[in-house]
Amino acid sequence: MWIVLVTSALTLVSYYRWLRVAQREHYEPTRLFAIEWIWIKARPVEAILLGAVVVVCLASFVLPYGALVGALLFVGWPVGMSFVGAKRLVWTDRVKRLAGVLFVLHALVTVLIALLAPAAAGLLPVLAVPLSEAALAIMWPTEKAMAKKWQVQAAATIKKVNPKIVAITGSYGKTSTKNYATHLMQGRWSTLASPASFNNAMGLSRAVNDRLQPGTDIFVAEMGTYGPGEIAALTEIFPPEVAAITTIGEAHLERMKSRETIVKAKSEILPNAATVVLNIDVPELALIAENLRASKRVIACSAVPGTAAQVVVTDGALTIGNETYAVELPDEVGHPINVAIAVGLALAVDVPIETITQRLASIPGTPHRAEANKTPGGVWVVDDTFNSNPTGAAAALAKAKRLAGEAGTVWTITPGMVELGTEQAARNVEFAQAATASDKMQLCIVGRTNRKALRAGDPSRIHEFDSRKAAADHALTAAKEGDVVLYENDLPDHYA
Repeated sequence: MWIVLVTSALTLVSYYRWLRVAQREHYEPTRLFAIEWIWIKARPVEAILLGAVVVVCLASFVLPYGALVGALLFVGWPVGMSFVGAKRLVWTDRVKRLAGVLFVLHALVTVLIALLAPAAAGLLPVLAVPLSEAALAIMWPTEKAMAKKWQVQAAATIKKVNPKIVAITGSYGKTSTKNYATHLMQGRWSTLASPASFNNAMGLSRAVNDRLQPGTDIFVAEMGTYGPGEIAALTEIFPPEVAAITTIGEAHLERMKSRETIVKAKSEILPNAATVVLNIDVPELALIAENLRASKRVIACSAVPGTAAQVVVTDGALTIGNETYAVELPDEVGHPINVAIAVGLALAVDVPIETITQRLASIPGTPHRAEANKTPGGVWVVDDTFNSNPTGAAAALAKAKRLAGEAGTVWTITPGMVELGTEQAARNVEFAQAATASDKMQLCIVGRTNRKALRAGDPSRIHEFDSRKAAADHALTAAKEGDVVLYENDLPDHYA
């Protein structure tokens, strides 16, 4: 009996790691299995170690002490993942509820083994992650139901204050576009935007409940999704009069599996809106724009010169209809299409063109999106660490090359891009090749999640490190005045 109890206690200790991972993965069911698989693929030794843990645990049927040894070994698996982590588990109310359900499940299994088959004590560590996933699956609908009261309160606040709601979604570019559009709208209207990347039901409800005040004319809501149905639900709570889709790309392809599903999920933002603002450089969105012209006001946007769109933004020029205006955007402003969508949104809420052109010169950058600063030693540092994607990574690398000029070297520090599904390896291969395309370019690979794909770059220009700190120390020490250090993406420390 004591072997069962000690094994149970050791397994309880291992749950701390997986609760932390669950919190970092937004409590989404199946993500613990996904993270396990990432470690097994990235570090084959982890698969061997996990296999050894399972064998030792199952050996408890004939060797009772095997359960204790297996449970102790599992506390340290994966070996490469920090148990505590740089960002520790925060004991929020939600984590406490999840931990409570997990404890009950674990206690039930412990009691059953103790009463019916003490020799099966080794199953406790083997079942640790499956039980954690079961707790997540149980709490997922429960948490959604509990959040309803905040959503009801937000809906009541929206009805009382009655702002015009402008909703923005897209595979990427949502936050930057939201910030640009808010800046332009504030030239005429009292405008509140959802903060940071608060783009789900709870985040938007919190923004409304905490910050929406009487007299607010416009509420700009960023809406995110991991699959069909989520944005449709958001538009029921926050019904948009104006809606925009920034782009369709490969972000979250791992979860949504196909581009068609991504288009379907993002398009849920459109039905309730009277005016839609769309990036017609994307074929699917161009088709949607044509199909909606008969029933809605459509503002088509582009970043390609000569495109037949209501708003076109290119280097140094803004075209609205048949009129072209010279504009100078701040260096920290990113993709022109995001600016074009923001202009389209401003036009949709009747911001005068003169106001738009005046305010474009002071449009704000977005933190961690190709944000450039120079060190006292004259080295440029470009921070593009937030939610890296193929388009953004290519743009950040191009910006780094411009800053470096002919003489400077670009040092790219990256763990690669994730959540791109079947395209992930190919996109990381392409980026590695671009980041090592000349002898003035060096690539510092961080971690093992995408190491195999990133090795596709020029081997003579590649350096490998286990942590971003080690890579940064190397690059910043080697970099000379005029060089550029580009931080492209920053994965949470529970990744390999």
